[in-house]
Amino acid sequence: MALTRSLFNEEHEQYRDALRRFLDKEVVPHHARWEDQQYVDREAWLKAAQAGFLCGTMPEEFGGAGGDKLFSVVLMEEIARINATGLGWSLHSEIVAPYLLHYGTEAIKAKYLPAMARGEMIGAIAMTEPSAGSDLQGIRTTAVLEGDHYRLNGSKTFITNGYLSDFVIVVAKTKPDAGAKGTSLLLVDAHLAGFTKGKPLKKAGLKAQDTCELFFDNVMVPAGNLLGGENQGFIYLMQELPWERLQIAISGLACAEAALAHTVTYAHGRHAFGQEIAKFQNIKFQLADMKTEIQVGRVFVDRCIESLMKGELDAVTASMAKAWCTDMQCKVLDTCVQIHGGYGYMWETFVTRAWADARVQRIYGGTNEIMKELIGRSL
Repeated sequence: MALTRSLFNEEHEQYRDALRRFLDKEVVPHHARWEDQQYVDREAWLKAAQAGFLCGTMPEEFGGAGGDKLFSVVLMEEIARINATGLGWSLHSEIVAPYLLHYGTEAIKAKYLPAMARGEMIGAIAMTEPSAGSDLQGIRTTAVLEGDHYRLNGSKTFITNGYLSDFVIVVAKTKPDAGAKGTSLLLVDAHLAGFTKGKPLKKAGLKAQDTCELFFDNVMVPAGNLLGGENQGFIYLMQELPWERLQIAISGLACAEAALAHTVTYAHGRHAFGQEIAKFQNIKFQLADMKTEIQVGRVFVDRCIESLMKGELDAVTASMAKAWCTDMQCKVLDTCVQIHGGYGYMWETFVTRAWADARVQRIYGGTNEIMKELIGRSL
C-alpha cells in the first residue's frame, strides 16, 4: 500500500526513474570512497546539475527547472532509499537557494542562483556555533556595519557543505543587545580575506557528508550581501524552518522504509534452528510493528506534504513530523540492526550505516526536545 504515490503525477515518476538510474551509476559506486575522504567529489555536483537534479524548484529565469516541491520530495526519498547521506544537494537546493530567492537582491539572485543550479557554486548556511545550537538567539557571531561593509567576527561549527562551500549564509548579530530581534543574514563569499575553514569533522555517521567549522576574523562583507532587512534574520529563519524540518521527516521516513525492506529480505534469507528467522514469532512481530509505525508515519508525512503544496504547513505540525518521524526512524533502525545480529554491526551492511547516520536526525534542524517545546507552547 504505497500511499505517497497518489501525490505524484507521471512527470514526477519519470523524474524518479531517471534519478534512480543516475544515483545507481554516479553515486552508489563512489559513496564508500567519499566516506573515506569525508566529502563528495565536486564532479558529482556538476553531473547532478547537468542531469537537472540541483535547484529544480528554482524559477527558470534563475537557472532552475521551475518544478514544484514534489520533485524535491522525490529527490530526498530516493537519496534516503540508498542511504547516500553524503549528498548535500537538498540543503543546497531547498534550504540555501530559497533564502537567496526570497530575501536576496536581484543582483544576488542573478549572480548566485544560476551558478548553484549549474553546480558551479556550492552553498551552505551557518547557524550553529560552539556555544549555540538549537537556541539561535544565543549566537555570538557579530556583524558591525562600517560604511558600505559589515565587519564579521565569530565562528560556526557542524556546517554541512561548509568545506566545499563557495559561499555561506551566515547568521550573525547586527544588534547584539536585542536578542533574537538583532539577528541578520549575510551572504559571505568563501574567498573573502579572514574567512577560513577547518578540516572536515570526523563524525559517528554521515561520514561522506562535508561538515566542518568556519571561522570569521574581521571579514569585510559588502553591505549589499545582507539578505532582507537588517535585524530581521530570526524572522526569516522561522519562516523557512518548517520546510527544513519536514525535509528531515521525509528523509527519515524513507530511510526507515528502505531499512525495513533490507531487513525483511535478510530475515527470509537467514536461517537458524532449521528455519528462516522470519518465521520466528518474535521476529515476525518486530517486523509487523515496524511496518505499522512506518505506515502511520507515511500517512502523516503525506498529509504534511499536501499542506506544504497548499502553502498551509505550519511550524507546529512540521515540528511534530520532524520529532515523531526521526524518533521512529532511530527505533526502527535499532531493531533492524538487532535482527541482523553480528552483521548488523558491520559497516558494509546497509542497516548499520543507516543506523549510524540516522542518530543525528534527532539533533539537527532543532533537537527533538526543542520540537516538543514548540509543540507544547501551542497547547
